[in-house]
Amino acid sequence: MTVVSRPLEGLRVIEMGVSVAGPFGGMILAELGAEVIKIENPVNGDDARLWGPPFLDKSSALFQALNRNKKSAAVDLKDADQLDELKDYIVGHVDIVLQNMRPGLVAKFGLDGETLRKEKPSLIYANLGAFGRQGPLADRPGYDPLMQAFAGIMSITGIEGQEPVRVGPSLVDGGTGMWGVIGILSALHRRKQTGEGCVIDTSLMETAVSWVGVHVANYLASGKVPGKLGTENFSLAPYKAYRCADGWLIIAAGNDSLFRRAANALGHPEWVDDPRFKTNPDRVTNREALNALVDEATVKQPRDHWMKALEKAGVPNAPIQSIDELVAHPQLIASGMLQAPPEGSETPLIGLPVSFDGERPPYRSIAPELGTDTKQIRDTSDT
Repeated sequence: MTVVSRPLEGLRVIEMGVSVAGPFGGMILAELGAEVIKIENPVNGDDARLWGPPFLDKSSALFQALNRNKKSAAVDLKDADQLDELKDYIVGHVDIVLQNMRPGLVAKFGLDGETLRKEKPSLIYANLGAFGRQGPLADRPGYDPLMQAFAGIMSITGIEGQEPVRVGPSLVDGGTGMWGVIGILSALHRRKQTGEGCVIDTSLMETAVSWVGVHVANYLASGKVPGKLGTENFSLAPYKAYRCADGWLIIAAGNDSLFRRAANALGHPEWVDDPRFKTNPDRVTNREALNALVDEATVKQPRDHWMKALEKAGVPNAPIQSIDELVAHPQLIASGMLQAPPEGSETPLIGLPVSFDGERPPYRSIAPELGTDTKQIRDTSDT
C-alpha cells in the first residue's frame, strides 16, 4: 500500500546528478517516494562525496544531506557495454531522467532527452543546466556563486560600500533542483492525460534571475538601480535587524498598524505622530532617521526583553540565530523537520518542508555507498 507521505512511490528515476542542483532535485523525488538511482563515475563518484570535512557515514556531510533515500550505480560512460546497459535500462524500466552534467556531455553519449525519447516517448527528461539551453553562454559550466554574481543577487546583498557578499545557502542550486521537480510533476500530470513525456529545461541562471524578478520590476518602473540594504526591505520600514544589548533582532512592522504597535512596545508612542513616520512611504523616505531611533531604543535591553514586548503587542519579530541555536529550538524540534536517522547512522538530517495529511516524507536510508546498486542497471530483466 502506498504511504500517503510517499506519493511518487512506484516511479523510477535515473539521476545523472553531480554537485548540488541535480542531487537536490533527485533527493526531493526520492523523499516523495520515487526509486531514485544515482549514476556515478566508478572511480570517485559524485565530486560532492569528497566535499569536506566534515564527513559523515563515509562521505561528506553535504553529500549525505543531498543524497539520502537513493541508490547508487557505478557506470563508466566511456565503456560501450556499460553505456548500452544504461540506455537499455532507461528505455525499459525508467519513468524519469534528471541530469545536470556538463553542457554537451549527455548528448555526447547519446543520453540526452531527445535521443532517449525517440525510443521511449513516455520518458520525462529534465535538464538542469548552467546558463540555459540557448544563447552565447549556453556551453559554459556554472556554479551557485557564479550565478549569484551574474544575476545581480550579490549586488543587492550585504552592506553598501563593503565587499560583495554571497547568500550563504546555495539558493540557486536548490532553486534549480526545485524547478526541475516542478517541471517533472507537471509533466507527470500531462503524461497521465496523454501518455506522452517531454524534455524539461531549467538552469542555474534562469533560477537566479527569477529570484531578482521584483528588483528587476522596480528598476524598470523607476529607472533606479537597486543597491545593498543589509537586512532591510526596500519597500518597508522599520523592517530590519536591530542591535539589542546581547544580539540582533529582526523587527518587521509591515504596515501602519504594526508600526503603531511597535512604537508603543518600544516605549516611544510619540513616533506615531511624527510627520516623518505617518505612513509607510514616509517611513521608507526617512528610513535612516527612523532606524537610528529604533536602534537607540533596542540597544538598551536584551533580545528576550524586546521579543516579549513585541510579541505581546502582536509585532512580528525574530532573533538572528546561529545554526546551533536553530537545531536546539523547541519549534524546530516540534516541527519534525530534524528527522531521526535510520539504521546505519547516528546523525539526524533536515527533511522536506512539506507534509501530507500531517505526515512528513520519512528519512528511510542514508546516502548510498558508491556503486552499491550497479547490478540493478546491468540486470535488464529487472522490472
